[in-house]
Amino acid sequence: MRITIATPTAATRRTGNRATATRWARFLTELGHDVAINPPAETEADALIALHAWRSAETVARFRSDHPERPIVVALTGTDLYHFLETEPSATLQSLALADRLIGLHDRVAQSLPERFRSKLRIIHQSAWGRARREAPVADAFEVLVVGHLRTEKDPFRAALAARRLPASSAIRVIHLGAAHDPAWADAALAEMRDNPRYVWLGDMPPARVRRFMARARLMVLSSHMEGGANVISEAVVSGLPVLASRIDGSVGLLGEGYPGYFPVSDTAALETLLARAEDDPTFLADLAAACAARAPLFQPEREKAKLGELVAELV
Repeated sequence: MRITIATPTAATRRTGNRATATRWARFLTELGHDVAINPPAETEADALIALHAWRSAETVARFRSDHPERPIVVALTGTDLYHFLETEPSATLQSLALADRLIGLHDRVAQSLPERFRSKLRIIHQSAWGRARREAPVADAFEVLVVGHLRTEKDPFRAALAARRLPASSAIRVIHLGAAHDPAWADAALAEMRDNPRYVWLGDMPPARVRRFMARARLMVLSSHMEGGANVISEAVVSGLPVLASRIDGSVGLLGEGYPGYFPVSDTAALETLLARAEDDPTFLADLAAACAARAPLFQPEREKAKLGELVAELV
């Protein structure tokens, strides 16, 4: 089958959507399909997989108009589910209606989806390749990793703000990897580094460097206001890196309801408490690691590949 994957993200940008499109293209190619990402003429394909219901709305509508009988799959992002369904309902709901199948990336997607579309929904957890083994942590700090671009939805400085509140005896150092959404975010990160000796922003990093940091860090913080199913959680889990996460559906849908490392959204004091506990209480850190390890089978590449194969088989 000839499959087009449409993503609103440019090929030169390292974003979650682009990484997902690239990974799915590889898996589908391995399954015997002819796959192209954002080709000049997507209407030549036998099927369309569109990442992002709202941002890909024009592509979805055009493909349906040109080929009413050919299948369309729409993968739902966090901004689709938790923003555009309210702020841009017309275009977003049109994509959901035109799609033959919807892909959700975490177990709680159905709760945010209008009931009439839930029968179309298939859950496919994003996979990740972890490093073969953990590396020795740095000797002079308790490294806490933040992996995410600097933009509002990520609440990117929450870990830095929490680290400011820690006692002088704490060795926590927040290492932030991710590109600034615009110059104002870059300026804010540089200012935070000047004022906060516990915070280091290293900018965008290639995946291999991110995995290296994950292999040596002691902890990762994901403080987002919204996520469609953050691949960075998959990457941390398979790398053996414990996670502290804001309690949002996108994270609970990956880590599970009973996971011990949640804090309320934007609650700096609660995150500070968890950071201090993780640093000072080896049992708590071990509990986080064990809870992550229990979820690791969900994020294996062969499982994601098989789920994609099952979805395409339904379309055929």
